[in-house]
Amino acid sequence: MWKKAIFICFILVGSSLYSQQEMTRILFVFDASNSMNQKWGRDTRLNIAKTILRNAVDSLRGIENLELALRIYGHQYPVTATYQNCEDTKLEVPFGPDNHNYIINKIKATMAKGTTPIARSLEAAADDFPDRNARNIIILITDGIEACDDEPCVIADKLRAKGITISPFVIGLGMDMSYLDHFACYGKYSSAESEEEFNAVLKGVLNKALVNTTVQINLNTIHKRPLETNVTMFLYEAGTKNIKYTFTHTLNEKGLPDTVAIDPNIKYDIVVHTLPKQEKKNIKIQKFTHNTIEIDTPQGDLIIDHKQKTRNLAVEARVTQKGQTKTLNHQKLGATQKYIVGEYQVEVLTLPRRYFDVSINQSATSRILIDAPGTLNLQALTLVTGQIFEIHDNGEITWVCDLDETKKTDKWELQPGNYRLVYRKINLSSTVYTNVKDFKIHANKSITIHL
Repeated sequence: MWKKAIFICFILVGSSLYSQQEMTRILFVFDASNSMNQKWGRDTRLNIAKTILRNAVDSLRGIENLELALRIYGHQYPVTATYQNCEDTKLEVPFGPDNHNYIINKIKATMAKGTTPIARSLEAAADDFPDRNARNIIILITDGIEACDDEPCVIADKLRAKGITISPFVIGLGMDMSYLDHFACYGKYSSAESEEEFNAVLKGVLNKALVNTTVQINLNTIHKRPLETNVTMFLYEAGTKNIKYTFTHTLNEKGLPDTVAIDPNIKYDIVVHTLPKQEKKNIKIQKFTHNTIEIDTPQGDLIIDHKQKTRNLAVEARVTQKGQTKTLNHQKLGATQKYIVGEYQVEVLTLPRRYFDVSINQSATSRILIDAPGTLNLQALTLVTGQIFEIHDNGEITWVCDLDETKKTDKWELQPGNYRLVYRKINLSSTVYTNVKDFKIHANKSITIHL
């Protein structure tokens, strides 16, 4: 069977109440089955997992009230076409203070040989902890599903029957997420598609395990549902410009806001970089629990484009909130951009400018379509000075642009409409030599005026 790499973290919690001084025990259960020798990216799964795990263990030195242990399976008896030893699981380094070097050296020396007895390893791991008067955590690193007869979900039920609650974190590495449904009986899971992502996820799980304080940031729609996502969030130390965390907001496989671990000892100002940005200040995080932060960020889409466009034109639009002068965004025509629900004013930077009011509605797409421009070509025998004006239906005449006094030929992309050209030869010093030409521009058409 083709095996995929996965990472699972179980937090096994006794009935005692948490306190900041409570002992935390982390048991690493490491897969050394034969399939770990397969290539994954730049190296084998085994070597990558060994490196990440050694670095993780090394990073945990000096933390008070923390003890570590290491159980390995699949490393003692090779698997063959006719035999696999489903009892191949062993507590290699028991819990104890300052045993980091023992664990690191054992990981370095581990060779991948055998099968994948996940269920039996988990069942044995429950007895690796000295007592239940601590926060007991199992972190399982494996590249495959159960290879023996036992069912990990049954073992999970047995552990619950002993009064041990299992709250797992399952992270799939470069795998089809439907494969992770095998682990649904444990709880939630997420994916990591690379070695770098796996390393970051492991650090995040360890932070959650050690701090025991998690945060979920709900970016709410207008209906107070946490469905907005894929936007950058800066978490500042409250009242300062000191950024403590930077996150791209993510919905997990269940469509819920992802959980992160942050320091509960300070207050935060959160800036969500929607358009316009949304802020929530002086947020206090409750220790030793799961926190939910609600921020209203209802959004809809805006598309600005040409009608019947036949050419690619580099045109932008200036977007402002209605009643405000500050530019919110320069949006390229043809692009789709999200904005907070509300009223906006759009100045399309065509010649001449076109102005629109637009409403952005929840999860809807608003469209502004402007006429495709036509082309005005000017040709002169001598240099001229002058201006182009637009003639509106109500008779009003407004300036569009000045002629370039250094060119005898020039070209403009103009919006369809009626225009007036006022000019004179630049070398003539009398006003009476002023000339006026009216002309009309049609979408996707060109005209040439000879001066």
